[in-house]
Amino acid sequence: MGRRVVIESRLIVERPRFRLDIELDVARGEVVALLGPNGAGKTTALRALAGLVPLTGGHIRLDGEPIQDAPAERRPIGMVFQDYLLFPHLSALENVAFGPRCHGMSRKASRLLAREWLNRVGLGEHAVTRPGELSGGQAQRVALARALAVRPRLLLLDEPLAALDAHTRLDIRARLHHHLGDFDGAAVLVTHDPLDAMVLADRLVVVENGAVVQQGPPSAVARHPRTGYVARLVGLNLYRGVADGHAVRLDGVTPGGAGRPVSQEDGRLGGAFPGGAGWPGGVTLNVAESQSGPVFVAFPPSAVAIYRSRPDGSPRNLWEATVGGVERHGDSVRVLLTGPIEAAADVTAAAVAELDLRPGRRVWAALKATETHAYPA
Repeated sequence: MGRRVVIESRLIVERPRFRLDIELDVARGEVVALLGPNGAGKTTALRALAGLVPLTGGHIRLDGEPIQDAPAERRPIGMVFQDYLLFPHLSALENVAFGPRCHGMSRKASRLLAREWLNRVGLGEHAVTRPGELSGGQAQRVALARALAVRPRLLLLDEPLAALDAHTRLDIRARLHHHLGDFDGAAVLVTHDPLDAMVLADRLVVVENGAVVQQGPPSAVARHPRTGYVARLVGLNLYRGVADGHAVRLDGVTPGGAGRPVSQEDGRLGGAFPGGAGWPGGVTLNVAESQSGPVFVAFPPSAVAIYRSRPDGSPRNLWEATVGGVERHGDSVRVLLTGPIEAAADVTAAAVAELDLRPGRRVWAALKATETHAYPA
């Protein structure tokens, strides 16, 4: 039996030159992460749920009851903002107690509850500390305690880790994961960080241009991206094409990852990958799965090998390319390749020096078919 739905909504918000229209349902105990590029509508959706942005159309039902017309302060919702919005003149204890007091709890009872929540988030000794004296991680925990102290049915988190440094973020992410695991309501998280989403969320909902373009468990979205934004988010090269068995003819326009338009005029290989099926005038990749019809093709930058001259043997996917750019990427170096296929390749710093990889350098690129995956478009 599935979990009971806490929030069932269709959020329609119309503005000049922008329209948000998404359906968003969240079950009890579930954490949903809203992902998308800047301007996609993620924060607008969050604020609409909170009652801070009015709906143009649609509905919001919380535990089956419509709340779209209720003012923000009457909704059983807790919210953690990106900049936390703690009251600077109040102590940590009074900040947390503020919500319960607004809901009619006595001063004594609200303070007792606030102290309990500060202890839960590990800040009991900072009860009398004001926000200006707290670190970023401590302020985030106070904001979370304040949101949870009102016993919300829905918890909204708007980039809750964005203001933290890398070391603090690691600790607070682990703490937040623990608190969300104990929360028995529904939670919606807005983030730009794919790691935050992968670690904290049970389900990802990707929004682009005001519409949902992909959703599912983090592992499924990471394995099978369906837009360029998602491919970049999870670090894959992504293309569209038409499959015939293990060979995929790439479309004239690739949707993302490192891709760009691949027209017949630009497709200098003419489908001449060694071992490829080779449609005339097109570019063909050999892939691990046998498919038929329209597909997406994805592969990680680590699957691309770069050579100064044409390698010996018969790699399944081989093409001549031009280095378009070189940049540090974590512990490796990311090389952007242009040519009949535009792709990103990850190599070591030693390989950059050995191959003299710099913009404009002509190289050969080889791609392992076993790491090149196709799935229905």
